[in-house]
Amino acid sequence: MRGQNIAEWWSLGDMVGYGADPVYCARTCLTHAERQLAGNHDLAVAARIDRSVFTAASQEALRWTAQQLGPGLRAEIGRLLPSEPGPEVSLFHASPRDPIWEYVINDHLARENLERIDSDLAFVGHTHVPSAWRLSPDGELSGGPIDRPTTVDLREGRWLVNPGSVGQPRDGDARAAWAIHDSDAGHVQFIRTPYDVANAQNAILNAELPESLANRLSIGR
Repeated sequence: MRGQNIAEWWSLGDMVGYGADPVYCARTCLTHAERQLAGNHDLAVAARIDRSVFTAASQEALRWTAQQLGPGLRAEIGRLLPSEPGPEVSLFHASPRDPIWEYVINDHLARENLERIDSDLAFVGHTHVPSAWRLSPDGELSGGPIDRPTTVDLREGRWLVNPGSVGQPRDGDARAAWAIHDSDAGHVQFIRTPYDVANAQNAILNAELPESLANRLSIGR
């Protein structure tokens, strides 16, 4: 983000849950993000939702993460919400109609959620796949997954945008995925940033977290 002339940054949740440095991630987001949501993994770490609904590997990582964070950081995370509707830009971890669990992965789900928001733009996360859907004033839906760095014009219609995931991507691209929203220009720029995947994998293995969580980093799945 440095050098991009960014005025403020927002986090759509799941600061922690899979990686080997949850204290750094949580403190960075809690300290610097002007808008910060809780994702389902954050809520599970804070004991606000039942961990038994997660996979066995995720449950193991959640238990380890909760221990690493300690009561203070868990309490801070536990105060966060999974949604933050706004008059201009709304934020939801998963979706407008179910901000904790729903995966917006197809046109049908995108339309149903776009019809529920009051703002012209909403950002969502959860799927770990960059995407942008548009509902035009006459009700036509367009858009879908974004498979490369690109800029999308947001000036007409209502938009549901997913910037992707900084870590644990699910679209076959191991690079970190994020986005810059330029409210003056009326567009969002989808960005992919290479990072030291091997080091992140080694950290997961050294922490004795499930090997699958390390392996999937390099294949983006």
